[in-house]
Amino acid sequence: MAETKRKGSVAELIVLREAVERGYRVAIPYGEDGPWDLVVERRGRLERVQCKYTISNGDVIEVKCTSTNNWSTKAYRSDEIEWLVVYDATTDRCYFVPSSMLGDGRSTIMLRVSEPKNGQRRRINWARDFTDW
Repeated sequence: MAETKRKGSVAELIVLREAVERGYRVAIPYGEDGPWDLVVERRGRLERVQCKYTISNGDVIEVKCTSTNNWSTKAYRSDEIEWLVVYDATTDRCYFVPSSMLGDGRSTIMLRVSEPKNGQRRRINWARDFTDW
């Protein structure tokens, strides 16, 4: 199995476990041609979830909002999924990014784990704000 495929599978399993531990029901779509990896029933609603795996530097988690195959790169859109959930191997946590942050094709979202060295305080997406689902 290719390394990227393996990491994606690990992320899906960890997100699935997280959903089940929180008491949600989970469905796994058949095939790999859809823009989501899981369907989660939360609060009586079905929500499409795209799972991502990353290894952060411990300060910033880069959430890639795209999917790449051999021919092209496609950005996820807010009308295709409800959640982009990234598993960060460095912090060993899942971060839940609502699709409203994706707009019509954002390529990355940065989640800050530690205080910035330059003292910046505005326009920061704190990772701790994305741990609840």
